[in-house]
Amino acid sequence: GTMDARFFSRLGASRLDRTVCAAPTGVVARAFTGKMPGVAFPDYVHAKLIVLWGANPFHSNIHLVPFLKQARERGARVVLIDPRRTGSASYIDQWLPIFPGTDVALALALIHELAQNDNLDAAFIREHTSGSEAVLEAAQAWTLERAAEVTRIPARQIAQLAADYAAAEPAVIRVGWGPERNRNGGSAIAAILALVAVTGKFGRRGGGYTLSNSGTFRVNDAKLAALPEPKARRINMNHLGRALAGELDGPPIQALFVYDCNPVASVPDQNAIVRGLLREDLFTVVFDAVRTDTAEYADILLPAVTFLEQRELLNSYGAYALQYIEPVIEPLGESRANEAVFSDLARAMGFSEPEFQEDFESLLRRALAGIEGPVADRLNVERLRRERILPFDFPGPAPIQFVTAFPQTEDRKMRLAPPELGPRLYAYREPEGDAKHPLLLISPASDKTISTVLGELNGAEPRLLLHPGDAAERGLSDGQPVRVFNALGEVHCRLELSGRICRGVASLPKGLWRRSFPNRSSSTALVPDQVSEIGAGACFNDTRAEVAALD
Repeated sequence: GTMDARFFSRLGASRLDRTVCAAPTGVVARAFTGKMPGVAFPDYVHAKLIVLWGANPFHSNIHLVPFLKQARERGARVVLIDPRRTGSASYIDQWLPIFPGTDVALALALIHELAQNDNLDAAFIREHTSGSEAVLEAAQAWTLERAAEVTRIPARQIAQLAADYAAAEPAVIRVGWGPERNRNGGSAIAAILALVAVTGKFGRRGGGYTLSNSGTFRVNDAKLAALPEPKARRINMNHLGRALAGELDGPPIQALFVYDCNPVASVPDQNAIVRGLLREDLFTVVFDAVRTDTAEYADILLPAVTFLEQRELLNSYGAYALQYIEPVIEPLGESRANEAVFSDLARAMGFSEPEFQEDFESLLRRALAGIEGPVADRLNVERLRRERILPFDFPGPAPIQFVTAFPQTEDRKMRLAPPELGPRLYAYREPEGDAKHPLLLISPASDKTISTVLGELNGAEPRLLLHPGDAAERGLSDGQPVRVFNALGEVHCRLELSGRICRGVASLPKGLWRRSFPNRSSSTALVPDQVSEIGAGACFNDTRAEVAALD
């Protein structure tokens, strides 16, 4: 992420806002705590209550699963809040099937119930938070009855979760990326973090919350880029279809360079993107290791290395460690790494700045120099090469929130009403009605595809998961070929009936390539390109659709 940024900065290309994943979550986390480190997965074994809120560790966080098992063996209860049941009874004690987009209502109702029963931590609120009045006021409107109607979770189950959460010491919430993928995404994340704060569930191993831990190693991007940010327009990647159609402000896009992604399979409004890629006047380059759905529309294909053939420096995401990776094999054929391709492109275009002459060794030293904070004095290339993994010291192997890890805010407090997030921070936005397409379609990770990277290898026929009650209303049976459709497109697949999904909700795996479907159209063909009010993130789970038999 260095030489490419320099190249496109020098070129003056439009800037891409990477908002398909974790945009609302990141915006809220930065505003609330400056991305305070979260509870490390090994410390989940100390928790008495673990809440998996819109998280699916069984498919996309498998290194958490052994600790869930250990925690349960030590007496912990594990609660899953999700429209779809994942994990077996060996790992999950209770499933609360929440209707997509209503997480903010559930979190505020829990705060309301805790306040009613005098289970808030007044001392913690006073000493370690600011802006608590805003969330407590917002919670007043969310009675158990109102929340039950909106979330479709029975009021008694919401009340019981509030009681269990208050009683458990320690308790931890694993906040996934499911709650953010709708119009209420930013508000949902804010309300969940506020729930942890107003109950003061910090200060002990296994207590608090976990989001992404990528902010632990703080990187000065300006030092890495080494070139000033260009004065170019920014394009939200969710609006790629609009951009290629010339519907955004500014000059029409004449060239598209695609690398490290497969937008035809992963970005909303697939059909609009395909129409844009079919333009005769668009010059498209795809730089990838495999022939993706997007690569089918390339004017030029450039072969990239795989993870087995490249050197990488990775900061923390799940584990608290800086990791250095060396190639296992030499690059095959004509495949090349990103930094080599972009430095050669810069030279070919006559960019003579010294920043384009740096080799990997220099880039590596610059990257280490760009890492700031208490770990910086322990970093050097020699040690990194020798040890490969450099753990973060909090002190100790893992952070304890508000003991060894604190918010990176000016006063080290959690800001529960940051003004930059606007006056509607805890607002619930009603879903748009659509009588012709009454089902809400979600597209979560599967055990085969947590992204599109391995989508080409999926051999099983995709299945649409639907509740038996919804199928009966439509005269549909298990295993039947169906068409899932809305105004944007349609997808052909087989039906799978299951009680592991909410009524009124259908589920189709994300990450699958179009070749997996009989009509060469995958789930993103149905996803609208609207964005969330906070963070401008993708609204995958706001997709309205209908299901009918396929003749």
